[in-house]
Amino acid sequence: MLRPVTPAARISAAIEILDSIRSGAAAEQVLTHWARANRYAGSGDRAAIRDHVFDALRCRRSFAWLGGSESGRGLMIGALRAGGIATETHFTGERFAPDPLTAGETAGPQLGDAPRAVQLDCPDWLLPHFESSLGPETEAVLAVLRHRAPVYLRVNRRKTTPEAAMAELAEAGVNSRSHSLSPTALKVTGNPRRVQSSPAYREGRVELQDVASQAIIDALPLVPGMTVLDFCAGGGGKSLAIAALEEVRITAHDIVPDRMLDLPARASRAGIDVTLAEDKSELRPGYDLVLCDAPCSGSGAWRRSPEAKWLLTEARLEELCAIQSGILEEAAALVAPRGYLAYATCSLLTAENRDRIGKFLTAHRDWSVLRERRLTPLDGGDGFYIAVLTRK
Repeated sequence: MLRPVTPAARISAAIEILDSIRSGAAAEQVLTHWARANRYAGSGDRAAIRDHVFDALRCRRSFAWLGGSESGRGLMIGALRAGGIATETHFTGERFAPDPLTAGETAGPQLGDAPRAVQLDCPDWLLPHFESSLGPETEAVLAVLRHRAPVYLRVNRRKTTPEAAMAELAEAGVNSRSHSLSPTALKVTGNPRRVQSSPAYREGRVELQDVASQAIIDALPLVPGMTVLDFCAGGGGKSLAIAALEEVRITAHDIVPDRMLDLPARASRAGIDVTLAEDKSELRPGYDLVLCDAPCSGSGAWRRSPEAKWLLTEARLEELCAIQSGILEEAAALVAPRGYLAYATCSLLTAENRDRIGKFLTAHRDWSVLRERRLTPLDGGDGFYIAVLTRK
């Protein structure tokens, strides 16, 4: 049996991992390598270390302010101070614990004295974009993005009902409840790490998917028998969600086909047929619905991918906006004369959402908006935007 790692040793591990991430390595990759190199650490230890790392990434600026630097050590000092935990109980210098605090580390400034962007853990240049996009909700949304996201499941209605799924999950020790944003959504309220080992998950009756992502699918004008193209499919989560709602003929395409490698197995598990189109040459105009879940800043999902917040630059945002406009042009050409074009992002920024649709409509007067919806983390899930267009 593996012996649990001490809380102080977990802090030391998190410091080591954070310093590797700071040098340019990807968080998931560093965490995986650390676990393989330190097999003495049990699953509970690995989970605790992972939580330390991702909490520090979400709150990088405020923890650095409290801890005195953006080094792994500074971030973990700041994390303890933010949580009201005495640093000397962990920074002892004893076996596997971080070295004691130096004279320069013992007294840090208060977070209330920090600039507003630091308190909100937002890059300086990006704060005005949030303010123009979210208005009076800016601070509340950014505050939510500083914390980990809830775990949501999508119930596969081809195989079960929400009520039956909740009961089955409970038998596996997973507590859940329904959520008002989507009739297929369950919020996991207890033991989320048991989900993937549960029979309901392994046999395709539930799938991990954010509630806002499910609500976006609910906004699509789906009818039985229609042909649907998921133009930026990624891992195929939305393809599966669409096909689970209605008996449609769905094709999944992504510019990087390797992203869809797991989709056939997932579709089989869910009892769903999905056609993969790995090359654009396989696509022909005439789809009743084309969904573009476009590449974006991911600002609505930074609770799950906090590294992206700090990697985004003004130049990259401009590049993403150009890519999004190009995708809309390509996708529109694939829609049948009486069909629908749906544009979605997991971004909170108007530049990536309504501005892209406005530019498209200016260039294509024969299209109009059928429906539009924006969700923020204040609604319970990730931030998402969707606009469904149709020809006039």
